[in-house]
Amino acid sequence: MDEHIKLKGITRIFGKKTKTVVLKGIDLVFPQGEFAGIIGQSGSGKSTLLNIISTLDRPTEGELYVAGEDLTRMGGRQLAVFRNRTLGFIFQFHYLLPEFNALENVLIPHWIATGKQPPPETVDLAKEMIRRVGMEKRTYQRITELSGGEQQRIAIARSLINRPQIILADEPTGSLDSKTSVEVNRLLREINEEFNTTFLIVTHDRHIAAECDRVVELVDGLIERDYHPEEETYQEKWKELAPTYCLHYGDEEFVKKLS
Repeated sequence: MDEHIKLKGITRIFGKKTKTVVLKGIDLVFPQGEFAGIIGQSGSGKSTLLNIISTLDRPTEGELYVAGEDLTRMGGRQLAVFRNRTLGFIFQFHYLLPEFNALENVLIPHWIATGKQPPPETVDLAKEMIRRVGMEKRTYQRITELSGGEQQRIAIARSLINRPQIILADEPTGSLDSKTSVEVNRLLREINEEFNTTFLIVTHDRHIAAECDRVVELVDGLIERDYHPEEETYQEKWKELAPTYCLHYGDEEFVKKLS
């Protein structure tokens, strides 16, 4: 298995006098191209986990490897460069700049990385990403003129501009209506399949989680479950149908085992 993201004994403790242990020795591996959901109640540690993987926060203890590099040994400047080169971010509230148009917002990661005006080929790439998320007609419109769903699509295009290996999404459909949520989730899946981009999606929405290849559920800073929704659905259906099937063929002993 290609260990694209590996967490080993990740612990996060907040506070000095009064300590709050938010993550309690998390061990996880995410392979290249996986579309994974992270779920849990408020306070379960899921956003803290995502912040540590994104290098926006550091673990109190443990090791973090992303794309083969040990991030727990990197300094702040190194992490900033790594983050800009390797990771893409999608947030619940977009964090787009209202004074800029859609194209300018998509180009912001390039400006941050280089400090220079983007060359024509980068501008063309930004336009292609905007087209890719179905917003070609909104390329030069101010962000304030776009709906919530349209803004999220521009945020997704922005996350793609540096061609990241990994995209981290924190409640990417949390502020959207149900129809737009389905459309955005479908778009993320298309990007995952087309570019083999690894996705980690923190979500409260179990319908969104059910569409993931894999779901990690946290409870009180520990992994409660780590499962593949498609396999669970298959197993549930089999348990529902197997007794009738087996009785029909006279396998009563197998029916007893199932129940």
